[in-house]
Formats: sequence, C-alpha cells, structure tokens
Amino acid sequence: MTGGAAGAVDAFRALHHGEAPLVLPNVWDAVSARAFAGAGFPALATSSSAVAATLGYADGEDTPPGEMFAAVARIVRAVDVPVTADIERGYGLAPREIAERLLEAGAVGCNLEDSGPAARGLAEPGRQAERLAEVCAAAGGRLLLNARIDTYLRGAGDPLAAAVERGRLYAAAGAECVYPIAAPPDHLPVPAAEIGAPVNALCRPGTPSPAELGALGAARVTFGGSLHARVAAAVAELATGLHGGQGRL
Repeated sequence: MTGGAAGAVDAFRALHHGEAPLVLPNVWDAVSARAFAGAGFPALATSSSAVAATLGYADGEDTPPGEMFAAVARIVRAVDVPVTADIERGYGLAPREIAERLLEAGAVGCNLEDSGPAARGLAEPGRQAERLAEVCAAAGGRLLLNARIDTYLRGAGDPLAAAVERGRLYAAAGAECVYPIAAPPDHLPVPAAEIGAPVNALCRPGTPSPAELGALGAARVTFGGSLHARVAAAVAELATGLHGGQGRL
C-alpha cells in the first residue's frame, strides 16, 4: 500500500478516536506483519527493539538508520493496512530528514522518544517540543506523531506530574498522541483527562488487557518488543527440541 497517502493517514488518525482503543500489534518483518494484518488488525506498528534484533543489532539506536528505515519500508510493502514506525530518538537525524525518510518508507506515523540511550537522561521538555514541532511541520499533516514520554523510565521525581507537563507541551507542538511508556495502569486516567491528546498505553505480560487499558483512558495500545520476545522464545524451544534428538516438528 502507499502508506503515506493522505487517505491512509486520515484513516489511521481516525482510529485513535473510536469508542474502543486502537490495538496496534508491534511487528518486526514482513512475515509478522502479514500475520497480524491477516488476523484483522486495522493498522500495525513496528517495534524498534524487535526490528533491531532481527537485523542483528542491540536495542538503543544501535541499528544504522538506513537499515531501520529499509526494514520499515519492507513491512509497509507487505501489507494493505497503515503502518506506524518506532524510530527511537530519531538516530541523530534532522527533523526534516526524519519526516522525509518516514514518508519515503510509506509509514503513516512514528514514535519519537524524549530520552536517549547514550546519556540515558530526559531531554529538556521545551527543546523536545521544538524538535517535535519541526518534524510535524516537515510532514505537513502526512504523518501522525506519537510522542513517547520517558519519565517513568528515567527516574523523574514525580513521573506522573512530569508526564502530564511534557504531554501538554508535546501536544501543543503537534503530537497527535502521547505515550507515557511504563506508566502504571492506575495512572492512565490522569494523562487521559489532562493532556488533551489520545494516550498510548503499553500492554505487556502482567498488565491489564487492551480493553481494560482502554477503560482506564488509553486510546491506543501497543506491546513494545513483547510479541517478538514470545515468538523468539518459541523458536528457541523448537531449536532445543530438534537438537535434543526429538527429530519431530
């Protein structure tokens, strides 16, 4: 599909404002993308950590940007549903280049984080908002930006208050969704009520279901690298069984 076409972006945008949360499986290659699209999911997201693993790199912007965007493009080509890309902190690229590469890959949106793997600290919120605004301006409405908020990962004194403050700034800068990653489920009603933009929640083993997260205020639910981890564990189990002499699939 032409993922960056206006119709696809508008359709993806509308999915954030339905009665139920938008559930976005995080995929890592054409095979996984086709499986989830074939199951009926209306849109997909990539997982940077899962894509990195399939390409032989560590998580945390270790993947060369050319390889990451090429992987996104292969996933987009494989399916007929919108695909949004997890591109970590942006790989040091300028905002205009980020937008251009996403559009060339056919993505309808992206995640951008407000902390980096090198310094492992939070970006200054005003400067991050400016960067997000520049990406949005370069995209000209052709991408939906999901601003990841890392206050729960990076030890902010009051991660909830800091997430709300940052979320408001990022939404004002043009982000159409905010993602306070790793926020406890019982915190979700606060950003959902106070930021003024759809909130992305992380679903992983041990957390409430997507429907339950939606009832707490999430408009969008993603899974990070957990789906890939589950598949990788199954492959490891298969490999161990075959190597152990069982000899049957």
